[in-house]
Amino acid sequence: MSGHSKWATIHRKKGLLDAARGKVFQKLAKEIMVAAKSGNPDPNQNAALRLAVDKAKAQNMPKENIQKAIEKASGASDSANYESVRYEGYGHGGVAVMVDCLTDNRNRTASQVRSTFTKAGGNLGTDGSVSYIFERRGSIVIPADYDEDTMMMASLDAGALDFEKVENNYVITTSAETFSQVKEALEKNNVKEFEVCELTFVPNMEVELDEEGQEKIQNLVANLEDLDDVQDVYYNLKED
Repeated sequence: MSGHSKWATIHRKKGLLDAARGKVFQKLAKEIMVAAKSGNPDPNQNAALRLAVDKAKAQNMPKENIQKAIEKASGASDSANYESVRYEGYGHGGVAVMVDCLTDNRNRTASQVRSTFTKAGGNLGTDGSVSYIFERRGSIVIPADYDEDTMMMASLDAGALDFEKVENNYVITTSAETFSQVKEALEKNNVKEFEVCELTFVPNMEVELDEEGQEKIQNLVANLEDLDDVQDVYYNLKED
């Protein structure tokens, strides 16, 4: 993806966070709980939990909320058992859409996701119908308050695939394998604030649409992200 497209996506996500921060924190707490239940409740001993906690911190989730989610997962036997489910489909103009969910009721989630696609003029596909279009990547965004050469060298030496300055931020892309070591290299160079810090999926091909088509896809994505069971939505629209 081009830097401009990546930054358009980041701006859109940050806008959604500002508009519905409470719901976002609930989704992040669910992700932390699932990760904590899957292994050691100590983030330093549980890679999945550390990733979930880092993601929550990047979205400014309060520390007490993070700790409560970990404690709830560790001590509450009556808490819901969530499972990961992925749905794949197409939106307007043939744009590929991949939806990752955490749910305690597959039937409910499937119905809600299917209905959202249908109302937007899209349709669900079979497993694997669009996932081949996406690649697992690490996405790190930090404020451009740090020396650019230092940040670039630290990132690239640690294995980053790409480093660029976009507006007032440095946007760093990594492979899934080098994500943690790039983040650690930045922290060793005194980076304490992350605007984005997560493993995500990026498309290896994009679909171009006119302004009306882009708006239809963005509305579909927003409606999907508004569903309680949906954690992340990935799509291959080329955004202006």
